[in-house]
Amino acid sequence: MSEHYYSRTQKVESDPKFWDYKLRNFSFRFKTDNGVFSKREVDFGSRLLIESFMMPDVEGHVLDVGCGYGPIGLSIAKEFNNRIVHMVDVNERAIQLAKENASLNHITNVDIYESDRLLNVKDAQFAAVLTNPPIRAGKQTVHDIFEQSYKRLVPDGELWVVIQKKQGAPSALEKLKTLFSDVETVDKTKGYFIIKAKK
Repeated sequence: MSEHYYSRTQKVESDPKFWDYKLRNFSFRFKTDNGVFSKREVDFGSRLLIESFMMPDVEGHVLDVGCGYGPIGLSIAKEFNNRIVHMVDVNERAIQLAKENASLNHITNVDIYESDRLLNVKDAQFAAVLTNPPIRAGKQTVHDIFEQSYKRLVPDGELWVVIQKKQGAPSALEKLKTLFSDVETVDKTKGYFIIKAKK
Protein backbone atom coordinates (compact mmCIF):
# COMPACT_ATOMS: atom_id res chain seq x y z
CA MET A 1 0.00 0.00 0.00
CA SER A 2 1.37 3.45 -0.83
CA GLU A 3 1.70 5.90 2.00
CA HIS A 4 -0.74 8.77 2.50
CA TYR A 5 -0.59 11.82 4.73
CA TYR A 6 -2.47 9.67 7.28
CA SER A 7 0.20 6.91 7.12
CA ARG A 8 2.63 6.65 10.03
CA THR A 9 5.81 6.83 7.94
CA GLN A 10 6.55 8.68 4.73
CA LYS A 11 8.90 7.19 2.14
CA VAL A 12 8.51 10.16 -0.21
CA GLU A 13 11.71 12.19 -0.34
CA SER A 14 11.94 15.18 1.98
CA ASP A 15 11.92 18.60 0.29
CA PRO A 16 11.18 21.21 2.98
CA LYS A 17 9.60 24.55 2.15
CA PHE A 18 9.09 27.67 4.29
CA TRP A 19 6.32 30.21 3.86
CA ASP A 20 4.43 32.88 5.81
CA TYR A 21 0.75 32.94 6.63
CA LYS A 22 -1.71 34.96 8.70
CA LEU A 23 -4.25 33.21 10.97
CA ARG A 24 -6.50 34.82 13.61
CA ASN A 25 -4.59 38.09 13.02
CA PHE A 26 -1.26 36.51 13.91
CA SER A 27 1.61 36.10 11.46
CA PHE A 28 3.12 32.62 11.24
CA ARG A 29 6.11 31.09 9.48
CA PHE A 30 5.52 27.47 8.55
CA LYS A 31 7.89 24.73 7.50
CA THR A 32 6.18 22.02 5.43
CA ASP A 33 7.35 19.03 3.42
CA ASN A 34 6.34 16.25 1.08
CA GLY A 35 4.09 13.63 2.67
CA VAL A 36 1.98 16.01 4.76
CA PHE A 37 -1.51 17.36 4.09
CA SER A 38 -1.78 20.68 2.22
CA LYS A 39 1.94 21.48 2.20
CA ARG A 40 1.79 24.64 0.06
CA GLU A 41 -0.73 26.67 2.07
CA VAL A 42 -3.19 26.30 4.90
CA ASP A 43 -6.11 24.53 3.21
CA PHE A 44 -9.46 26.30 2.98
CA GLY A 45 -11.24 23.93 5.41
CA SER A 46 -8.61 24.34 8.13
CA ARG A 47 -8.64 28.13 7.67
CA LEU A 48 -12.41 28.20 8.02
CA LEU A 49 -12.23 26.08 11.19
CA ILE A 50 -9.48 28.26 12.68
CA GLU A 51 -11.33 31.51 12.00
CA SER A 52 -14.74 30.15 13.14
CA PHE A 53 -13.58 28.61 16.43
CA MET A 54 -14.70 30.14 19.72
CA MET A 55 -13.24 28.86 22.97
CA PRO A 56 -15.89 27.23 25.20
CA ASP A 57 -16.43 28.87 28.56
CA VAL A 58 -15.16 25.87 30.53
CA GLU A 59 -11.80 24.98 32.05
CA GLY A 60 -9.59 22.45 30.33
CA HIS A 61 -6.97 21.85 27.71
CA VAL A 62 -7.52 21.88 23.94
CA LEU A 63 -6.87 19.01 21.51
CA ASP A 64 -6.09 19.20 17.77
CA VAL A 65 -6.65 15.75 16.21
CA GLY A 66 -4.78 15.20 12.93
CA CYS A 67 -2.69 18.30 13.47
CA GLY A 68 -0.47 17.90 10.40
CA TYR A 69 2.34 20.47 10.43
CA GLY A 70 0.34 22.46 12.98
CA PRO A 71 -1.73 25.40 11.65
CA ILE A 72 -4.90 24.69 13.67
CA GLY A 73 -3.32 23.86 17.02
CA LEU A 74 -0.61 26.51 16.82
CA SER A 75 -2.98 29.33 15.89
CA ILE A 76 -5.31 28.42 18.79
CA ALA A 77 -2.34 28.10 21.19
CA LYS A 78 -1.01 31.50 20.09
CA GLU A 79 -4.28 33.27 20.88
CA PHE A 80 -5.26 31.31 24.00
CA ASN A 81 -1.86 31.16 25.65
CA ASN A 82 -3.40 30.35 29.05
CA ARG A 83 -4.46 26.93 27.67
CA ILE A 84 -2.33 23.90 26.89
CA VAL A 85 -3.01 22.64 23.36
CA HIS A 86 -2.35 18.95 22.69
CA MET A 87 -1.58 18.29 19.03
CA VAL A 88 -1.62 14.72 17.70
CA ASP A 89 -1.17 13.02 14.34
CA VAL A 90 -0.36 9.51 13.13
CA ASN A 91 2.15 10.90 10.60
CA GLU A 92 5.66 11.01 12.12
CA ARG A 93 6.90 13.60 9.63
CA ALA A 94 3.92 15.86 10.38
CA ILE A 95 4.62 15.61 14.13
CA GLN A 96 8.25 16.59 13.62
CA LEU A 97 7.19 19.57 11.48
CA ALA A 98 4.58 20.67 14.04
CA LYS A 99 7.27 20.66 16.75
CA GLU A 100 9.59 22.69 14.53
CA ASN A 101 6.78 25.12 13.70
CA ALA A 102 5.96 25.59 17.40
CA SER A 103 9.60 26.50 17.98
CA LEU A 104 9.76 28.67 14.85
CA ASN A 105 6.77 30.71 16.07
CA HIS A 106 7.84 30.79 19.76
CA ILE A 107 4.78 28.87 20.95
CA THR A 108 5.44 26.91 24.15
CA ASN A 109 1.95 26.06 25.49
CA VAL A 110 1.66 22.95 23.28
CA ASP A 111 2.21 19.22 23.76
CA ILE A 112 2.85 17.59 20.36
CA TYR A 113 3.03 13.80 20.03
CA GLU A 114 2.06 10.83 17.90
CA SER A 115 -1.38 9.28 18.25
CA ASP A 116 -3.56 7.17 15.96
CA ARG A 117 -6.88 8.97 16.38
CA LEU A 118 -7.08 9.62 20.18
CA LEU A 119 -5.62 6.27 21.25
CA ASN A 120 -2.41 7.76 22.73
CA VAL A 121 -3.90 11.03 23.96
CA LYS A 122 -2.53 11.78 27.42
CA ASP A 123 -5.28 13.89 28.96
CA ALA A 124 -8.84 12.85 29.71
CA GLN A 125 -10.42 16.25 30.20
CA PHE A 126 -10.54 18.67 27.28
CA ALA A 127 -12.55 21.86 26.97
CA ALA A 128 -12.38 21.67 23.17
CA VAL A 129 -11.37 19.25 20.45
CA LEU A 130 -10.76 20.51 16.90
CA THR A 131 -10.35 18.32 13.85
CA ASN A 132 -10.11 18.50 10.11
CA PRO A 133 -10.53 14.71 9.93
CA PRO A 134 -8.67 12.51 7.42
CA ILE A 135 -11.69 11.73 5.21
CA ARG A 136 -9.64 9.50 2.90
CA ALA A 137 -8.76 7.25 5.84
CA GLY A 138 -12.42 6.15 5.76
CA LYS A 139 -15.68 6.78 7.55
CA GLN A 140 -14.83 4.42 10.42
CA THR A 141 -11.70 6.43 11.30
CA VAL A 142 -13.70 9.68 11.25
CA HIS A 143 -16.44 8.17 13.44
CA ASP A 144 -13.78 6.82 15.83
CA ILE A 145 -12.46 10.37 16.22
CA PHE A 146 -15.98 11.62 17.03
CA GLU A 147 -16.63 8.86 19.59
CA GLN A 148 -13.22 9.13 21.25
CA SER A 149 -13.52 12.94 21.38
CA TYR A 150 -16.86 12.73 23.16
CA LYS A 151 -15.29 10.59 25.91
CA ARG A 152 -12.41 13.04 26.39
CA LEU A 153 -14.47 16.23 26.68
CA VAL A 154 -15.50 17.82 29.98
CA PRO A 155 -19.23 18.54 30.45
CA ASP A 156 -20.09 21.51 28.20
CA GLY A 157 -16.89 20.88 26.24
CA GLU A 158 -17.11 21.16 22.46
CA LEU A 159 -15.97 19.23 19.41
CA TRP A 160 -15.35 21.44 16.35
CA VAL A 161 -15.20 19.70 12.97
CA VAL A 162 -14.69 20.90 9.40
CA ILE A 163 -15.98 18.61 6.66
CA GLN A 164 -17.05 19.09 3.06
CA LYS A 165 -20.62 18.34 2.05
CA LYS A 166 -19.43 16.08 -0.78
CA GLN A 167 -17.11 14.23 1.64
CA GLY A 168 -19.86 13.32 4.07
CA ALA A 169 -20.96 16.36 6.10
CA PRO A 170 -24.61 15.14 6.26
CA SER A 171 -23.65 11.68 7.58
CA ALA A 172 -21.13 13.27 9.99
CA LEU A 173 -23.93 15.43 11.38
CA GLU A 174 -26.13 12.36 11.85
CA LYS A 175 -23.33 10.50 13.63
CA LEU A 176 -22.60 13.46 15.92
CA LYS A 177 -26.29 13.73 16.85
CA THR A 178 -26.17 10.14 18.17
CA LEU A 179 -23.37 11.17 20.56
CA PHE A 180 -23.95 14.83 21.46
CA SER A 181 -27.13 16.49 22.72
CA ASP A 182 -26.37 19.82 21.04
CA VAL A 183 -25.06 19.82 17.44
CA GLU A 184 -25.11 22.87 15.19
CA THR A 185 -23.66 23.97 11.87
CA VAL A 186 -21.79 27.18 12.69
CA ASP A 187 -20.80 28.02 9.12
CA LYS A 188 -21.30 26.77 5.57
CA THR A 189 -18.96 28.23 2.96
CA LYS A 190 -17.99 26.84 -0.46
CA GLY A 191 -19.37 23.42 0.45
CA TYR A 192 -17.48 23.23 3.76
CA PHE A 193 -19.41 22.77 6.99
CA ILE A 194 -18.11 23.92 10.37
CA ILE A 195 -19.88 21.76 12.94
CA LYS A 196 -19.91 22.38 16.69
CA ALA A 197 -21.03 19.53 18.96
CA LYS A 198 -21.44 20.31 22.67
CA LYS A 199 -21.30 17.65 25.37
